[in-house]
Amino acid sequence: MKTLVTGGAGFIGSNYVNYLLTETTDDVVTLDSLTYAGSLDNLESVLDHQRHEFVEGDICDSGLVSELIADVDAVVNFAAESHVDRSIDSGSKPFVHSNVEGTQTLLDASVEAGIDRFLQVSTDEVYGHILSGKFSESDPLNPRNPYAATKAAADMIANSYNVTYDLPVLITRSSNNFGPRQHPEKLIPKFIKRAEQGEEVPLYGDGSNIREWLYVEDNCRAIDTVLRNGNEGEIYNVGSGIELTNLEVTHRILDELGASRDLISFVEDRAGHDQRYALETSKIESLGWSTEWKFEEGLEQTIDYYTSNYSSRKV
Repeated sequence: MKTLVTGGAGFIGSNYVNYLLTETTDDVVTLDSLTYAGSLDNLESVLDHQRHEFVEGDICDSGLVSELIADVDAVVNFAAESHVDRSIDSGSKPFVHSNVEGTQTLLDASVEAGIDRFLQVSTDEVYGHILSGKFSESDPLNPRNPYAATKAAADMIANSYNVTYDLPVLITRSSNNFGPRQHPEKLIPKFIKRAEQGEEVPLYGDGSNIREWLYVEDNCRAIDTVLRNGNEGEIYNVGSGIELTNLEVTHRILDELGASRDLISFVEDRAGHDQRYALETSKIESLGWSTEWKFEEGLEQTIDYYTSNYSSRKV
């Protein structure tokens, strides 16, 4: 199979490109516009791989997108503006452009080319927050910030192309990913960097917000499982069952680095900050997928990566 991976120089996308080239025999085309969140450093080990081609470009460029999709069997769309704070503080227009208009451009080209599989990579944030229990794939969408709203819109557009044009669309919605190659504006890499340098770590509110933490390699396997074995037109939640408050995660980072918990600085909470996410995952487990990484193991690997790479290159 030949797969186009959009946003493949970003965090999860680059991990997935590396996964495909090491764990499968697929040919891979990576498309990325190399904005602040994407870096060729993330693809350093596979840029010259004989089964890999990198293309710099925007998923809203309909001509380029059509040309690339005409030559592949499957599309996996990671390309997205993804930082909630940016969608609140700097405006949502770039998020609408990439997450909604970009997805629509990819879908149109996929219909035209008669693509075999189109996988839309989404997020648990489209459901909103849940104070008890877990979200299933059939629950209504209730996004509570501009980023999540654009991802929900992209999901709905993708699903409509399955219904209207019979495009073989699949959607995955994962919980909070962590691991190597994540942009350092995110909580775990940001706090690793600051703690390593003896700087304060700014924690929103009282740190009680709960996230379900999923190591990125487990998500890559989940996405690939759905791409190959999922049922067209279906949505699959991807979660770990590992629920931790942001304060607990911060404590574990500081303890692992041997840094003082006194570095924690509680700051004004983010507007519309979701309290808790949790996903019901029996649907993807029925495809034979399950998590392999414990949080402690993933955090150790993540800390090793960032402490080795911060001084030498962009991570």
